[in-house]
Formats: sequence, C-alpha cells, structure tokens
Amino acid sequence: MSPRRTLALFALIGAGALALAGCASAGPAPAASGSGSGAPVAGGELEVDAGWLDGGRMVALVTQGSSTCIPTASDVTLQADGSVAVTLEDLPADGACTRDYVPRASLVALPDGVDAGAELDLVVTYGDARGDTDLDAYDGAAVEEFSPSAGWIDDGRFAILTWGSSSCAPVVASVTADSATAATVAFVEPAADQVCTMEMAPRVTLAQVDGVDDDNATVTLTGGGVEFATPDTIPIAG
Repeated sequence: MSPRRTLALFALIGAGALALAGCASAGPAPAASGSGSGAPVAGGELEVDAGWLDGGRMVALVTQGSSTCIPTASDVTLQADGSVAVTLEDLPADGACTRDYVPRASLVALPDGVDAGAELDLVVTYGDARGDTDLDAYDGAAVEEFSPSAGWIDDGRFAILTWGSSSCAPVVASVTADSATAATVAFVEPAADQVCTMEMAPRVTLAQVDGVDDDNATVTLTGGGVEFATPDTIPIAG
C-alpha cells in the first residue's frame, strides 16, 4: 500500500475520532437537532476554507455545521486541469446531530500527481451543495511521516494535525499568543481511566488565536497526557 493510500485510509478513521473530540471540546453538549445529518441545505452554496498540512501531502477542509457530525472525504480526484475534486459525506451518526453551527475540519489526503509547489484549486461537493477554495503554493518546510504539523486556514484560525489513537484525539484546552509570531496550544489532560485504540491515525483539530501574524509563525503543542508531555514547537504553514 502506497503512503498516500495509507494516509487516505487513516483519514477516514481519524474523522470519526474528530467527531468525538469536537463534542468534548465544546463544553456542555448543544441540543440535538433530531436529524442524522450535518449536511448543508440542498442545492445551496457551500462555504469552504482550506489549509496545508503534513508538508503539502494533506489539506484540512473547513466547513460550517454540526460539531458532532463532521463530514469525511469519500472521494478525492485529481482533475485534468490540475484541480482536486473532493466529495464530503457524513459518517453514520451515533444518534442525532447537535444543532450548533460551527467551523469543523475534515482531513483530506491528496492524490498522487498533486503539485503542492503550485496553487491548488479545491472543488468540494457536500450533499447537493458545492463550493471551491484556492490554496497558494505550499512553501513550508518538509514534514517527517507521522509528525505533527499545522497550517493557517484564515485570519487567526489554523488546523493542527497529530498522529495517534483515533479514539483519543487531542482536545484543545486553551490557545495563547506568546508573541507576534508564536502561539501555544494546550491540550486537555485525559482521564486516568481513558482507554485508547492502538493505531497510528491522523487527527485534525482547529485552533483560534488573535495577535499572531501568519508569516513565519510557530505553535507549541503541550499537554494531552503523554503525547505532548514534552512540548513540541512546529511551524504554521501559510
């Protein structure tokens, strides 16, 4: 199995874990909508943003909707014009979707042939809705396999990719601006009796910070039990 196919498989696993993480990070659970889907209104225009992750091998797609029904990429195809077509679908929900309306990230492993060194056009279909977004060429540093990475989504918002158990995805406890070019993300300390699956899956989460420039910025990841017991400082790709 090629590295990209392995990443695509892990992305499907990680999306389910993120749905659990999104609920845990939001405090008291919002009321349920009674619907099993977090998809946008049929035929509507899809609002979508994106950011580079994993050294240009992955992107985080950010849509708005239920925090407990996060879509996953069911199909990712490189088009003849160099754009990438992504189909998002809801994973089967364990119960109703919450009726909150928040930004949530879906992890997408890019197919072979995508040139991260060139501008990337992403065309996204989610239910009957369609939207597109552009990413400037990736100009960040190389990222080793299974290493954490981060990428800007828009002003003040960035995505963080970590690797580990899909059932124990890190949950953001706090985000602070240390300077104009540095932030710190502290993750929630897990419960002592937490049981985690034993796979190496990608997990993506969003963080928001004010006062940090999007040029040459870094983020220090800390907390979350043993995973970042030793803080890890990484660049935030533009």
